[in-house]
Amino acid sequence: MILEMDDAHAYYGKSHVLQGVALHINDGELVTLLGRNGAGKTTTLKCIVGVVPPTSGRIHFAGQAIQGLPSHMIAQRGVCLVPEHRGIFKLLTVEENLLLGQRVKSPWQLTDVYRIFPRLKERRKNGGGQLSGGEQQMLAIGRALMNDPKLLMLDEPVEGLAPVIVEEIVAQLKTIKAAGVAILLVEQNLEVCTQLADRHCILEQGRIVYSADNASFLADAAVKDRYLGVGLV
Repeated sequence: MILEMDDAHAYYGKSHVLQGVALHINDGELVTLLGRNGAGKTTTLKCIVGVVPPTSGRIHFAGQAIQGLPSHMIAQRGVCLVPEHRGIFKLLTVEENLLLGQRVKSPWQLTDVYRIFPRLKERRKNGGGQLSGGEQQMLAIGRALMNDPKLLMLDEPVEGLAPVIVEEIVAQLKTIKAAGVAILLVEQNLEVCTQLADRHCILEQGRIVYSADNASFLADAAVKDRYLGVGLV
């Protein structure tokens, strides 16, 4: 097991956002974190990386407690978050953005990232601000890979992207998963989620209210309607 989160609580000011979140991710597993807007999905990711420190509960990564550690120390252990806003340095080139995240001992170097993301190789001399939204998302994921993640967390990676780019990113995430990187994915696009995930967890009002493997989730229309308000065709 790469990540275990048990009874985690977190606040924004007086607002009690996470109310006892418990989830786990096994080595090499892709788990989606689903839920309506405001359920606490992004806060859960921020809690794991220490941006929103948990007020109680425990978070173990690779068998060691990480709750209470500063974010840079959690990142050093191999937890990488690609936030919804992507965090691209627009005045730096694609290659400079990638090299910012480089670790010498990472199995993911420039050649590996360019192999998975050929668009980035084509645009490696372009400024980050000259890229499309889909290319910026690929750059953010590629930069995270350069940092040697053991757990890659993605917040809405395909939101607002054209279907052809979504397909490309799905294929790239399958490649990354096949290389053994565990992934925690927050995503509204259920078709993308069911193409990728081993398991799904649903968050409702700051708690995990449902967890099941992909086949069980696909077969359970009532759960999708109750917690997500959608029917998956």
